[in-house]
Amino acid sequence: MFSILQTGFNYSATDGYSYGGSYTIAIILMVAVAVIGMIVQMRLKAVTRHYSEVLAPRGMTGREIAERMLHDYGIYNVKVTHVKGHLTDHFDPTTMTINLSDDVYNSATITAAAVAAHECGHAVQHAEGYGPIQLRSQLVPIVNFSSKIAGWVILLGVAMMSFTNSATLCWIGIALVAMSALFAVVTLPVEYNASQRAVAWLESSGMLKDSELDGAHEALQWAARTYLVAALSAIVTVLYYVVLINNRRR
Repeated sequence: MFSILQTGFNYSATDGYSYGGSYTIAIILMVAVAVIGMIVQMRLKAVTRHYSEVLAPRGMTGREIAERMLHDYGIYNVKVTHVKGHLTDHFDPTTMTINLSDDVYNSATITAAAVAAHECGHAVQHAEGYGPIQLRSQLVPIVNFSSKIAGWVILLGVAMMSFTNSATLCWIGIALVAMSALFAVVTLPVEYNASQRAVAWLESSGMLKDSELDGAHEALQWAARTYLVAALSAIVTVLYYVVLINNRRR
């Protein structure tokens, strides 16, 4: 993407390199990623809605699927619990719980089986010491802090540039924003790997077969793509701020 931005630099004998073209490209990239994100979300909702109406062949609920997968991997210190909401399913390593939403916990559908197995995939990652999930856990407090102050630091830096012509504080703010981008990138292998583990177990355990397994795989693929879009969005946001600060310095 850096090479794409560089193509927007326009040279003139009086002004040197102009960042106007780069700014336009940055905005176009942000809009493009936003549109892609909407398309992915719409497709994810359609796929999960469809397979939420298809019953799993064994009639096991999301809770039962999760408990079975945990036991198959010899994990007995993780509890499967219920959490309110829609798409609020998650594995919490601090409480060692797999939290399944209303649509998953008591449902015996293809979507419920896929989501439950995916969250168990995270528990397996944690139990096996999977590198990316350990790194992501270490980044959580850093990102929580940086995301709260990054915007204020950049605003203060822009204000100071009016008086001192120094962009140091702005670059610090951009570095804080970049932490969120790093977190989003690290999240990608965590989510894709958890989905791979889920599909592999659903197949090897005989929980799903043929078209049912394909449906679970499709639903998890579209869910993983939301994380890919989030990573792209975070990267483009960093590039936008870089171009914005360079513009104001001229």
